[in-house]
Amino acid sequence: MSRWGRITRRTLVLGSVAVAGGVAFGIWQTRRPVENPLVPEQGVTLNPYVIIDRQGTTIIVPRAEMGQGVHTTLAALVAEELDIAFDSIRVIHGPAADAYYNAALLRAGVPFAEYAQSGWQQTVSGAVGRAGRVLALQITAGSTSVIDAYERMRLAGAGARETLKMAAADRLGVPRAALETEDGAVIAPDGTRLSYRELAQEAADFPVPEPNLRDPSEWRYLGRSLPRTDMRDKVTGAAVFACDVRLPGMRFAAVRRNPHLGGGMHSLDAAPAEEMPGVERVIELEDGIAVVADTTWTAMRAAGAARIAWGPSSHPPDTAALFDVIEEAFDTPYNARLRDDGDAPAALAAAEGPVIEAEYQVPFLAHATMEPMNATAHHTGDALEIWTGNQAPILHRDAAAAAAGLDADAVTIHTTFMGGGFGRRIETDFTAIAAQVARAVEGTPVQVAWSREEDMRHGYFRPGARARMRGAVAQGRAQVLEAQVAAPSVTRQAGQRFLGLSAPGPDRGHLEGLFDQPYAIANYAVTGFLAELALPVGFWRSVGASFNGFFHESFIDELAHAAGRDPLAFRLDHIRDEHAASARTLEVVRDMAGWTGQTPEGMGRGVAFSFGFGTPVAEIVEVGLEGDAVRIRNAWIACDVGRALDPGIIRAQMESGLIFGLSAAVHGEITFAEGAVKQRNFTDYEILRMSRTPRIEVEILEQRAHPGGVGEAATPAAAPALVNALFDLTGERYRTLPLSRHLRFA
Repeated sequence: MSRWGRITRRTLVLGSVAVAGGVAFGIWQTRRPVENPLVPEQGVTLNPYVIIDRQGTTIIVPRAEMGQGVHTTLAALVAEELDIAFDSIRVIHGPAADAYYNAALLRAGVPFAEYAQSGWQQTVSGAVGRAGRVLALQITAGSTSVIDAYERMRLAGAGARETLKMAAADRLGVPRAALETEDGAVIAPDGTRLSYRELAQEAADFPVPEPNLRDPSEWRYLGRSLPRTDMRDKVTGAAVFACDVRLPGMRFAAVRRNPHLGGGMHSLDAAPAEEMPGVERVIELEDGIAVVADTTWTAMRAAGAARIAWGPSSHPPDTAALFDVIEEAFDTPYNARLRDDGDAPAALAAAEGPVIEAEYQVPFLAHATMEPMNATAHHTGDALEIWTGNQAPILHRDAAAAAAGLDADAVTIHTTFMGGGFGRRIETDFTAIAAQVARAVEGTPVQVAWSREEDMRHGYFRPGARARMRGAVAQGRAQVLEAQVAAPSVTRQAGQRFLGLSAPGPDRGHLEGLFDQPYAIANYAVTGFLAELALPVGFWRSVGASFNGFFHESFIDELAHAAGRDPLAFRLDHIRDEHAASARTLEVVRDMAGWTGQTPEGMGRGVAFSFGFGTPVAEIVEVGLEGDAVRIRNAWIACDVGRALDPGIIRAQMESGLIFGLSAAVHGEITFAEGAVKQRNFTDYEILRMSRTPRIEVEILEQRAHPGGVGEAATPAAAPALVNALFDLTGERYRTLPLSRHLRFA
């Protein structure tokens, strides 16, 4: 018997790839120290996260701020251990550098259910995470920012603190152990205070000792709601987003690309654009043009004036044809069967009662960030500077270098605030186009902005997906759950774009939110089929769980009703013995909402649960009738985040994740005709307005030692909770989204 336990052929293949091959290489590489990327003009860099200079202390955060509050929480991790007044620090985004790789992102990609990883699975996950340095995955995604930083940034702060104490001990001639720190100063037993600023230069000569982390009982900042580090600038308008960048002599550009995705240009008559006042140049792109002008508005009007004959799309022509390809995937060999408990086909054949069958479908979706894609670039011949809101600085640097014909070392990326990301700003297309335009106008800085219409039509969409579900119940419990899901693969497309490789083997992201849920069902099979579509798809808030949560929790509800059970009690019965922390969220949300299983006439309530991104979340949504329209009235969320580092930020993320999911469920849909996206703006790609948003209550639980993710965890359960509430209200089971196709909402 191997020390890994019983090894099947499937796990042997996985283990040999993850351990003996890729990860073994990763461990060897990641044992090498990374170069500190910080070169301050004045002062001393104590580690890749702390600079102390004449201005004070700057904390460098490795993840992008796009409204989720990560700059505040990650800075607090350092400040807590560094022992410095939180309101005295400056916070900036780190440069593109391997030192800021995201280990948690790769760990989250291993094909194991996170809530129940065995010892050897945890070993594989940890080793895969360390390979993140090799792949230079400096990415803000997957709700991993705090998970990845929780120990690393605390160690950075503690290491800096102890190094400063070593410098003070040397100067004062006292043991380091006799010294204390407080609010940015080292304090000697006789009361002498030496500020970090005056010790910084000497501290550079000392090796960083191995520090001890402070016990949570000693925390001053972590565990409570802090003022956001970006709050003042955003309220006063001082915050710099990419579209706010202004440089001397700057020009402005707009893009116009073939609306028929994948097609090129047959011909271009640029004269109508070039003749407009303020227009300086029309630049041909592979699938369109960029117009350089004195203002963004002039550039956009001129881009629309150019006469262009477009080539046809290379993709299936319309929405129906795309879903035909997705449906056909069910007839191909499956890619992954990540859960195969018992014998689902045999159990269905032997079921005592009727087999419950259902098919579900969700549409393609856009990210629809408030700030459309844009970037500012300045090409000076042998160097390139880029200002862009992005979620992956190294990927954007490398894409810009390729577009500008430069080495990566010649490119500097400045990561600004973002007016929304949701996964869209991992993609590098808008930065690469800005670099290409800057190369064409060498010596002149240029801001390249996309119109809302270009942004909507040329995204990397959340894929459409279909699910076939079968199940059976007996004695009030689910005996069988069999799920099959077909969709294009985000993971494989993104791997090819970002790393030049398409990950082999089981596609975990394709089935996340479905195979990895803590339900004790004896016969439980989850299978994924990959649809061969080249239509651009990408990471979207909660990725595969955004549709798998809808499939799974809608069908669990159908099983509960088939069993004649209260839907919440039915879930509890199946989760309680499998994962206590998850069951507790259901119990808490039940009590928050006063759930009794009985709803008055004219009102409906639905419950849904999801375990994802390290966090179990239970949600209840309440709806009511106003005439012939449905009003989403109330919503309750219970989440177990493990350790709540900033309750205010966690609460805001839970609320926004729910609203994001409800918005998609009610309105979200990208459709196609002649290979072109039909939606243009928020007039035909609606989002949930404030007047339609429910009153939301959030309860934060802490039943585990380490923090879970919060940015995406509340999204997967939103759609099924709403659909289940509508069933309670109307008796109709809605299995396709968006719901606005079926109902009118108040």
